[in-house]
Amino acid sequence: MRLLIGIDDTDNKESRGTGFKARQLAKQIEEAGFGTVKGITRHQLYVHDDIAYTSQNSSACLDVDSDKFDEIKLFCAEYLKNEAAEGSDAGLCIAEWDTVSVEIRKWGERAKKEVLNLNDAIEIAKKNTVYLEGFTGTLIGQIGALAAVGLRKEGNDGRFIWLRGVRELRDFDAGVYTVKELKQDAGIDKVQTKDGIEVPENERVNCNGWTRPILLKNSAVLLVENSNFADYGWKTSSKEYIRTIS
Repeated sequence: MRLLIGIDDTDNKESRGTGFKARQLAKQIEEAGFGTVKGITRHQLYVHDDIAYTSQNSSACLDVDSDKFDEIKLFCAEYLKNEAAEGSDAGLCIAEWDTVSVEIRKWGERAKKEVLNLNDAIEIAKKNTVYLEGFTGTLIGQIGALAAVGLRKEGNDGRFIWLRGVRELRDFDAGVYTVKELKQDAGIDKVQTKDGIEVPENERVNCNGWTRPILLKNSAVLLVENSNFADYGWKTSSKEYIRTIS
């Protein structure tokens, strides 16, 4: 079965962020033999004075293939209890892909532009038979954890902070790959320009920069722009641009 695991508010100002903890959790899930992690996405939520957050108010969602729901639930809960930073408000949401309803997806969209209520998140999770729990502090991380699951299922928000092979792209041939290699070796579904023009598989892309595919139409899409170098026609879009759209 396909599981979506949302986590939020696991850090404090001195600790590593939620993205790092999501990657560590993914690694431990695979090492424990509980499933195969397909990707991890970061989702930017609403920044407002009435919302308590550490730095950027982002949540993360792990996309996992597993037939061990109960084991993963207990494992993730224990991980957050042990690893969530002092002063954090860690929340965890786990849902089977097919159970993520329109209501949960809309919750994710609302979390990007509204100040939301914890009791409403809990009620929506119960109504849709989705696991949702908080572990530290005020427990408000449940709001963002549920939102992360909804936004990942919607499939048009955020960027991948982990795909198998993506973080190693700079280690081969000065970071230059064909589009075909990126699809085969790094889990990228499509390489295209900012205008949506798909780049042919034989074209070469320099991935020496900050390589973070975005989530678009439920696919991992690497955005690129023209390069002036003869050795490769394309380079990954800048960190600044990717951050503005994801």
